[in-house]
Amino acid sequence: MDPHTTFSLPNLLCEEDDSSLNDTKSKLSNPRSEDDHYIRSLIEKEAQSNDYNCVICDDTTRNWFKCARLDAIDWIFSTREVLGFHFRTAYLSLTYFDRFNSRRVIDNGKEWAIQLLGIACLSLAAKMEEQVVPSLSHYKAQGYNFESSVIQRMELMVLATLEWRLCCITPFAYLHHFLSKICDEGECNEFLVSKAIALILDFSKEVNSMDHRPSVVAIAAVLLACDDQLTRNALEFKIGAVSSLHSLEKECIYRCYNLLKNIETKKNTTPESNSFELLTNHRNPSSNIGIKRKLTYNGFEQKCPLQKISRRL
Repeated sequence: MDPHTTFSLPNLLCEEDDSSLNDTKSKLSNPRSEDDHYIRSLIEKEAQSNDYNCVICDDTTRNWFKCARLDAIDWIFSTREVLGFHFRTAYLSLTYFDRFNSRRVIDNGKEWAIQLLGIACLSLAAKMEEQVVPSLSHYKAQGYNFESSVIQRMELMVLATLEWRLCCITPFAYLHHFLSKICDEGECNEFLVSKAIALILDFSKEVNSMDHRPSVVAIAAVLLACDDQLTRNALEFKIGAVSSLHSLEKECIYRCYNLLKNIETKKNTTPESNSFELLTNHRNPSSNIGIKRKLTYNGFEQKCPLQKISRRL
């Protein structure tokens, strides 16, 4: 990162605002031409990003990371409810988490480092999304008691690794636009919005957010929310009606649609796997906690070697 680079408030603002998930009826029933231009601009920004389809690590590390990531997701969504954060804040923090791990890798078995990273990512996301941001002492990890100075150090490491680019595009930016284009006007309602959101949150638990572009996840979730029995031809027909989607590969959308459908099927057979329920049924963060260890920054630096890794361009 250029040491002479300056940062201004607009550069740190999120691409989305509260209107992206509010005023459902008016946005669904009255799509505007400028919305098409805005959506296309977001998709173009995605195409210019190098964040997606990154190689994280080898198979051994990947298996460990998958389990550690599930624990981090559980903590993020349960803490979201404890602190009263919007679910979009939780999703944004998970995006930071996955972006960080697409560029660096934490050594196998360092579960405490994953916990610390989760805290730092949620704290940063809250600063981007929430009007009221709690102090760092409010973030309680399971099994550890991190000092605020330790969390701040990790925040800085995350910021440096992400090159201070916190304005992430998420699938939520696309939902209302895609619903207005895909669904019949009489079918567009808050239930479909909620269903698409639930699908995206379930998807985030099973699939690394860097594996699929946000626009692909969004349109696949909207398609599944509207119809879970689409054939390949029917899906391509619906996609063809949305001009802003013409730059996306239909194969990627179809693959994501089927992956979402499989996750939905799994959720229905094993309800405990439903990430969306983490939003309403939070687990007491003090449960299942052993002896807490208080870590200073020096301990963090020595015990958690973070290694840079190459990415597939």
